[in-house]
Amino acid sequence: NRCAQGDCFSVHIIANTQMEDLSKEVSLGTSIMAVEFDGGVVMGADSRTTTGSYIANRVTNKITPVHDQIYCCRSGSAADTQAISDYVRYYLQIHAAESGERPEVKTAAQLFQMMCYNNKNNLMAGIICAGWDPHAGGSVYNIPLGGSIVRQPFAIGGSGSTYIYGYCDAYFKPNMTKDECKEFTKNALSLAMTRDGSSGGVIRLVTIDKSGIEREMVPGDKLPRFYEGK
Repeated sequence: NRCAQGDCFSVHIIANTQMEDLSKEVSLGTSIMAVEFDGGVVMGADSRTTTGSYIANRVTNKITPVHDQIYCCRSGSAADTQAISDYVRYYLQIHAAESGERPEVKTAAQLFQMMCYNNKNNLMAGIICAGWDPHAGGSVYNIPLGGSIVRQPFAIGGSGSTYIYGYCDAYFKPNMTKDECKEFTKNALSLAMTRDGSSGGVIRLVTIDKSGIEREMVPGDKLPRFYEGK
């Protein structure tokens, strides 16, 4: 009798664990990144969404537009970050209509910061806001958990970022070209996705400059493997 040997008990425990994972909050356990270059920004993110240890979506788009040339990378609770980005998009549309001008990246970042800080006890949201505007050119703002805000030449976030601080500090160079920023972002995210169990899938890249938006997707079987050696 297999149940007498404890197999049924093991199956019951596994089933309960799976149901507990499915009932957990949908989380963008994630790796996100943005880098400034002269005249624009490169933004990147993995595509894995988890509920506990269960992968709810392996091709999520975590780089969300809030205006024509302003985007945000989302980490934390999927519901929280989607709601916040919807509010910011709504306010920026009203601001643009009232002023008759294109909103600045700084304005969008301050809206994110205000909402995250004022609701810091109720939200789990880490945001990187980046884009291009005629006044500041390309700019990157990091709004981590708790609602602080800081402009940086590059920003990383999410659970996978803890694995790549050393790599980013070692290989980041001021005044990189657009192509160098893309390569830097792809390499860093690939490294984070290899180490972090909550990150994975494909790499999505968005390049924003004066000319507009350029999207790119790197499939899982085409990710850089520079860290494996020869």
